[in-house]
Amino acid sequence: MNQQEALINCIVSTDATTAGEPYRGKVRDVYPLGSDKLGIVVSDRISAFDHIMKQAIPFKGQILNQLSAFGFSKVEEIMPTHVVDVPHPNVMIAKKCDPIPVEVVVRGYLTGHAWRVYKSGKRELCGVPLPPGLREHERFPEPILTPATKATEGHDEDISEQEILNRGIVEPELWKEIREKAFKLFKKGTEIAADQGLILVDTKYEMGLHNGQLTLIDEVHTSDSSRYFYQEGYKKRLEAGQPQKQLSKEFLREWLMDKGFQGKEGQTLPDLPDTFRWSIYQRYAELYETLTGQKFNPVIVESIDKELDRIFQDYL
Repeated sequence: MNQQEALINCIVSTDATTAGEPYRGKVRDVYPLGSDKLGIVVSDRISAFDHIMKQAIPFKGQILNQLSAFGFSKVEEIMPTHVVDVPHPNVMIAKKCDPIPVEVVVRGYLTGHAWRVYKSGKRELCGVPLPPGLREHERFPEPILTPATKATEGHDEDISEQEILNRGIVEPELWKEIREKAFKLFKKGTEIAADQGLILVDTKYEMGLHNGQLTLIDEVHTSDSSRYFYQEGYKKRLEAGQPQKQLSKEFLREWLMDKGFQGKEGQTLPDLPDTFRWSIYQRYAELYETLTGQKFNPVIVESIDKELDRIFQDYL
């Protein structure tokens, strides 16, 4: 594979003409296909601290899309998913659902955002009490649920379960089902990761309603929505107070913080050097291969818009 060609041919945006105007998220371009389906195109854009980086990551979209397809296939016995078909490495056809405006975050370990809150001296996160005396990356006695509101612009915000109910964001019976499914999904994700020598540290789930039925949407147990540690050496590194060997986007956040960027007002978004972009691709590919046990075979896509027009025609 030609590295330079891959760096140049990243899918940054799409413009399919056969479908309606897409909703463009941080990573995905979502096209309406009639009244009941969506064409979800996973681009090579990458975001951190709620900002889209100026440079894209080769084949990231293909890895995420195929990792999502793998993850969805493993949790179908727990709850329905929005997947209809995966007709292209970058494309998923999905059922159109009414999204629930809450990100359901389950955490098994004190790391990332939870550690930053804990380190600041707080002992509560999203209304959940945090045990005293924990070290960074230490396992919680039981996984905790720390929801966030989904912001259309700017940062998502932590919210407690009680506040979700008090503000009428989700009805009590539906929320009871959401939290029950979330912990079951996390247990399943933990088992899948353990089989491959990984620890599922934390993850977020997005859910919606399809014909009134709670349905898993967006992505599941991917490197964008989840954090993984390697099992091997975890305890040794924990006892020594060393950073964990992990597969997630946290290394990008750490790189940005080293460059003085945390998404705050007045800060300048740094450029990603080509060597760093390629290393990010390699990390994504490593997670895909470790988690699925399958080799990742990248495909150079020369004209994504033409391919989308051809694919979408079959679902309109």
